[in-house]
Amino acid sequence: MFCAILAGETEAEVVLDEPSYVGFLDVRPLFPGHVLVVPREHVDTLPDLPAELRDGFLEAVQRVCRAVVDGLGAQGSFVAMNNVVSQSVPHLHCHVAPRTKGDGLRGFFWPRTTYAEGEAAEVGDRLRAALAPPGA
Repeated sequence: MFCAILAGETEAEVVLDEPSYVGFLDVRPLFPGHVLVVPREHVDTLPDLPAELRDGFLEAVQRVCRAVVDGLGAQGSFVAMNNVVSQSVPHLHCHVAPRTKGDGLRGFFWPRTTYAEGEAAEVGDRLRAALAPPGA
């Protein structure tokens, strides 16, 4: 679907059109001005994004965040990205939705929980091990 937009085969309201990144309005927005920022190169998820595209992708997202404030009068923005689970289109995309105090969006979209006794330390150990450089 997004590749068809990038190829010009499917219409979209494009707001950012650059050699490596495109931003267009979400057809089912949280609020008017909800933009999806995507790399032109087909990449399924954030972990798949090539290193040479990372900084530029984040910079494009930052500029869209500024644009929803400067251009739409929003007070801030909501920025989100799914990887596989809840990712309705298998092409990396970052949501940037304008936010204004009292807009009705309440917290996050998922339930919150707490850690059982000792669970946070165990989870922390597992994540530290997964993040450690190979051979460390």
